[in-house]
Amino acid sequence: MGVGVSGWRLARAVARTGQLGVVSGVALDVLLARRLQSGDPGGHVRRALAHFPFGDVARRIVERYHVPGGPAAERPFRPVPRPGLLPRPATQELAVAANFVEVFLAKEGHDGPVGVNYLEKIQVATPAAVYGAMLAGVDHVLMGAGLPTEIPALLNALTEHRPARVTVAVHGAPAGETYHATIDPAALFGTTAGPLRRPRLLAIVSSATLAGYLARDAATRPDGFVLESPNAGGHSARPRGRLVLDAAGEPVYGPRDEVDLGRVAALGLPFWLAGGQTSPERLAAARAAGAAGVQVGTAFALCRESGLDARLRRQLLRAAHDGTLRVRNDVRASPTGFPFKVVPLPGTVAEPHVYAARPRNCDLGYLRTPFRREGGGVGYRCPAEPVDEYLRKGGAIEDTVGSRCLCNGLVATAGAAQRRLDGSVEPPLVTLGQDVGFLRRLAPDGAEYGAADVVAFLLGG
Repeated sequence: MGVGVSGWRLARAVARTGQLGVVSGVALDVLLARRLQSGDPGGHVRRALAHFPFGDVARRIVERYHVPGGPAAERPFRPVPRPGLLPRPATQELAVAANFVEVFLAKEGHDGPVGVNYLEKIQVATPAAVYGAMLAGVDHVLMGAGLPTEIPALLNALTEHRPARVTVAVHGAPAGETYHATIDPAALFGTTAGPLRRPRLLAIVSSATLAGYLARDAATRPDGFVLESPNAGGHSARPRGRLVLDAAGEPVYGPRDEVDLGRVAALGLPFWLAGGQTSPERLAAARAAGAAGVQVGTAFALCRESGLDARLRRQLLRAAHDGTLRVRNDVRASPTGFPFKVVPLPGTVAEPHVYAARPRNCDLGYLRTPFRREGGGVGYRCPAEPVDEYLRKGGAIEDTVGSRCLCNGLVATAGAAQRRLDGSVEPPLVTLGQDVGFLRRLAPDGAEYGAADVVAFLLGG
């Protein structure tokens, strides 16, 4: 659910109902640093850091980023290092601590299950992020936007604090030349505690073929699947076969894109359905088809415990009540090249004039693609960065057309927008699932609702 939208408050609220509450694991280092620089209202970040097993690291982070009372209104947030193949120790320390904090706060005060959701696409950030979540006792790791073939081995190694790594895809690297993102907990922190509990891995896939590929080998087999349909929020898989766009410029999906639930059920692993599942009837149908349940995002993204900026959330609820809420599946918006759901709200970067007025930059860098430089070495490029820089790095001009900076836009949507030296503020970018019809039943008058209301609605209460 974007960046910070499915935050610790929402995950805790869901987990307290007995269901699996999931925090988004993307860009948590940026969010932690900006929460501290905003004064850490309520002291939640510092309270969690007080439980971080490496106290000297926690103290350094607080000293570096905490601004009592928050910064001056015109002052930009202090930057955090961008993820890369050779991070400095302080970069990994911040990533580990940030994931620990988010999961610790989500699990605080109850015994319900908590998970964390990562993108396989962001490979360079994965080892440190997963280790931090495991230090806080995360129960499930969910991963999509690629095949998490190496995550079972990563989890096994990190339960014993052993060095762990994942392979990083580097564009243009010759055959036989491999790159890895690594973490060595003992070398990073000097000492480690006893063995950690291994979380269950749920792979987010869009076809029975991909599920079967992962399940066929013990080394790649997850503990279950989330089967995501094309109308789910955020990124979606491309249609199978030739890309065809409808009159509105959105990709057309057909029968080949439907998941064969019988084939998945035959694998013998639990699975959940995602995308347009927000109703008691859809939950009952999923269970009748052999699913363990459903995964729901949009209904929770619009509830009061969500990390979505409150002003934007109220704007979305009003639009839904008025019947004007629309969600586009934009084939150009994401630097990844995958279709991405955007809500064209006024004032957001989804609007063409806001997009055109925003200076292009890439100062967060989570979706950068590593590439092999001529003569050796690895560089990073993103279609949403300044066009001349992208072309200088070997990128194609057509990739840049319409490409939005998801990193800055999604962080802004979670209420942590960067303030620029020229006085501008990063505009938000809102993503939701394309099925919002549930709001007519869940919130018919457009009023706010809570996470517990969503759970009760789904369970038929």
